[in-house]
Amino acid sequence: MDEHRKLLFICTGNYYRSRYAELCFNARGGALAADWRAESRGFRLGPANVGPIAPCVLERLTARAVPHPPASRFPLQLHEQDLIGAARIIALDEDEHRPLARTLFPPWSGRIAYWRIPDLDRLGSEAALDAIEREVERLIQDLLQSGASAP
Repeated sequence: MDEHRKLLFICTGNYYRSRYAELCFNARGGALAADWRAESRGFRLGPANVGPIAPCVLERLTARAVPHPPASRFPLQLHEQDLIGAARIIALDEDEHRPLARTLFPPWSGRIAYWRIPDLDRLGSEAALDAIEREVERLIQDLLQSGASAP
């Protein structure tokens, strides 16, 4: 049995933002690593996405020396079971994802925390990945300060 508490990051396609948040959190968790593990899913997987993960994410992970599996998994569709199993749920952009949550998972829409990191049509990848790093660091500090790493 996995004794980690699950942190779930959600974006639209699970190809870019939520994947980077997952990998960034798991690499930077430090003292939280014994208790927390991040996963990520997508509300609506995009058929236009090529390969398992956005190239800009792989480039950033490499540039930041963030450990990641060499053969990354393909995007995963969000299911209610993912939400049920998560101790914390974060969607990457409130404007984009709150309506999807209300439509696809109405009972869960108010239980999701929403960041404000838009997709590529509204924010370049460098700025978005920088924002994800800042939010992940803030989240880690919040979890540490709240004692969320205690069993």
